[in-house]
Amino acid sequence: MCGIVGYTGENQAAPILLDGLKRLEYRGYDSAGLAVRDGDALAEVVKATGKLYHLADKTDQGRSLPGNCGIGHTRWATHGDPSLINAHPHVSGSCSGSGSGKVESDVVGVHNGIIENYGELKEKLLRHGYRFYSDTDTEVVVKLVDYYYKKYKIGPVDAITRTMVRVRGSYALALMFKDHPGEIFAARKDSPLIIGAAENAAFLASDVPAILKYTRSVYYIGNLQVARLSPGSVKFYDLNGDEITLPLTEITWDAEAAEKGGYEHFMLKEIHEQPAAVRDTLVSLVKDGTVDLTETGLTDGDLKRFAQIDIAACGSAWHVGMAAQYVLEDLAGIPVRVELSSEFRYRTLPLGKDTLVIVISQSGETADSLAALRVAKERGAETLGIVNVIGSSIAREADHVLYTMAGPEIAVATTKAYSAQLAAVYALAIRTALARGTVSQERHDALVSELMTLPEKIRRVLEEKERLQWFSTKISNAKDIFFIGRGLDYAISLEGSLKMKEISYIHSEAYAAGELKHGTISLIENNTLVVGMLTQAGLYEKTLSNMMECKSRGAFLMGLTANGNFSVEDSVNFTVYVPKTDEHFMISVAIVPLQLLAYYTSVNRGLDVDKPRNLAKSVTVE
Repeated sequence: MCGIVGYTGENQAAPILLDGLKRLEYRGYDSAGLAVRDGDALAEVVKATGKLYHLADKTDQGRSLPGNCGIGHTRWATHGDPSLINAHPHVSGSCSGSGSGKVESDVVGVHNGIIENYGELKEKLLRHGYRFYSDTDTEVVVKLVDYYYKKYKIGPVDAITRTMVRVRGSYALALMFKDHPGEIFAARKDSPLIIGAAENAAFLASDVPAILKYTRSVYYIGNLQVARLSPGSVKFYDLNGDEITLPLTEITWDAEAAEKGGYEHFMLKEIHEQPAAVRDTLVSLVKDGTVDLTETGLTDGDLKRFAQIDIAACGSAWHVGMAAQYVLEDLAGIPVRVELSSEFRYRTLPLGKDTLVIVISQSGETADSLAALRVAKERGAETLGIVNVIGSSIAREADHVLYTMAGPEIAVATTKAYSAQLAAVYALAIRTALARGTVSQERHDALVSELMTLPEKIRRVLEEKERLQWFSTKISNAKDIFFIGRGLDYAISLEGSLKMKEISYIHSEAYAAGELKHGTISLIENNTLVVGMLTQAGLYEKTLSNMMECKSRGAFLMGLTANGNFSVEDSVNFTVYVPKTDEHFMISVAIVPLQLLAYYTSVNRGLDVDKPRNLAKSVTVE
């Protein structure tokens, strides 16, 4: 949520800032703003509500804002309604109206996160003569930096560290000081922030795509650390104000990976990138026909030692956890509990050194998942992060890390990152089962062999997209859709339903098929669409029976099953067949038609597929 960019160098800053903000649009926002310094001149602030093009139009694509040092922001409203006055950047001085124009303020800043004790801090600042023009917590933290800067007559780094000690909450801060032209200061706690280094320039951003066009060399600033950026120079400081050294990371994926590449939407492009994302993830984990977890630091001894596994995740990553529960328990015979990260952190769960807590997150910065990881560590559990971003907070703080190889994912509705996570948990389950002796070497080899066929089978599903595009025209006016299944089919239903609701805005729910008669079937009306998952042989007849109960009450049925498994065409109104694979891995091929169905339904309804309303790609606040 929210996007931050910053640039200082030899080129005009505003066009670079706008370009960076455009590449962060997937994070979700309701307003945007820039603050640019032209040498010793006063900073100029420009804000706009709504889409980023309004800000671009206001500034003639940035050309009307002179200056080589600046910060930019796209805001997701938390404290205060979406408005010009609440939009970032915020200033330490007085402000009125739109908050745009030349500013006399000593400090100008942008912020991602939530300051929990902003009310208390605001009262303190009011007593010291400060006046507030907005409803935001960001204005409070900018003015607090200004207060310490002036009261103690100290430098920007010390003023920022004093502020960091005083505030509670999460933040990524980028600040400019009137007395330090050409410099940007940044600080971080929990909210994502990266620093880019280049010859005669320096950058900061919430995520790599914003600056990848300009540099591949980045620093991942840690919690409670401060950065000082000037053209061609980046310095880092700890909470005591002492200079520290951070490792420089080279980004390996191409800038083109974050472009649409000829597709109408990022989501469609990323759906088609799933064979590559799954293949690359599996290749990183399978060596010479054997699942190899050496790079995670997990040994076979560890996998044998664990008495239970807890999985914490949010959204689609939680659905991956649900699939992992079935696969791990069935193959490895180990008890698995799956919790929403937002609930995990508030429960008193029995954890200890014989518990492995797996935290799954595409960005590695999901606020609730990061908090769950820290709770697990505090309670003595061993932790494994499954993430897609090298150097992310979860990757740095977990005892072990398993990287997925999905590359950058821009669309808010995840597709390829979800599929890469599935591939990762399959590999983990197979190795755990081999280590614990619940599968033989021969069975292991057969499972790995089948695992490696998944990319090609996903590609074959994509070749059948025209049928789903046609079917989507029949359901685009639906009011309610129910996805049902049992076992792993229930896990498929959860993700299929989420894809549909989040981008088509059609009310959609997933239910374990056996639960229909416990209340939900009362919602079935004429032509209500019921999508039944029928990929598990032992559960096929029971789920189909539940579908028939819906049909007798007027439901319109879609059935999804595997080639050669079952014939359902005589029972349902529309059938989707996918390539057959081991039933443990069926989600990987079965989810693709559901992604496509959601995508085409959203397109048919004329909606913004990549940026659905009220949603953000990375949820970095609670």
